[in-house]
Amino acid sequence: MQTSSFNIKQPIRTVVLQDLKIGGDTSFHFLSENENKSNPILVLQLNIFDTNEIPDVVKEYYKSSIDNKLDLVKYAQEINCDILALKFNIKSVEEVENAKKLLQTLLPVIKKPLMVLGTGDNDIDIKLLPELTNTLDRISIISYVEEKTYKQIVPSLLNTEHIIVIRTPIDINLAKEMNILTTDMGINPDKIIMDTDMGALGYGLDYGYSIMERIKLAGFDGDKMLNMPLIAFVGEETFKTKEAKSDSFDKNWGCLNDRAVMFETATASAMIAAGSNLVVLMHPESILTLKGLI
Repeated sequence: MQTSSFNIKQPIRTVVLQDLKIGGDTSFHFLSENENKSNPILVLQLNIFDTNEIPDVVKEYYKSSIDNKLDLVKYAQEINCDILALKFNIKSVEEVENAKKLLQTLLPVIKKPLMVLGTGDNDIDIKLLPELTNTLDRISIISYVEEKTYKQIVPSLLNTEHIIVIRTPIDINLAKEMNILTTDMGINPDKIIMDTDMGALGYGLDYGYSIMERIKLAGFDGDKMLNMPLIAFVGEETFKTKEAKSDSFDKNWGCLNDRAVMFETATASAMIAAGSNLVVLMHPESILTLKGLI
């Protein structure tokens, strides 16, 4: 991308979560060091309701803590992440009440800024996310709403200070439309984070990367409905790939754990270069590696 002659008309919005400032970019991340850049925020995700869904190579890192959810959350917070993300990966609407009780149990031990994730199943999330939102005792990031769920979920966020993640399927026009629709319902534009969806290393990464770049350019160019911070769910996409979860490859592919971390950190690095302000990761070693790089 040619950025040297690009005239930045406005910075990316700043979204504030406790002491964290998300966004506020006044230049591209990969310009020279004397430019004013916004460092990416690193988020550590735990599939907390059903820890069996934590990838095996990640479970190995947590060891015995994986058997007790309170211990797991305490241990995860010792890792140098900026935000702790808890995914309430329930399987049915009937488990919503149990998810609420688990959140109530965990809140007293959570000291990091918090992100709460739904299941990704629309029928469940329209019930789950409003209940989790009402259970929270602090300002948090709520993820996510999309075209088929925002009308049911957004009302629970009105008159709160919670931050909302809006997901759209790799399309700049849909991203802008969803931002307009949710702000028309009363969401403060300074409380929106955009998730444009993405693919992992080698799995459509270039398309997701290019959409992020286009949105960032439009935001810098003055579009007030496209200058919200960007988020990339790197971990979930990475651990969908066989290279990051299967040990059936030839020995030339190397150790599975090292390969998984490589896939996650390489994908995250690309998303950061494209302008993502938050990257959500699953392997603690990826957090540590990226902290060192940043």
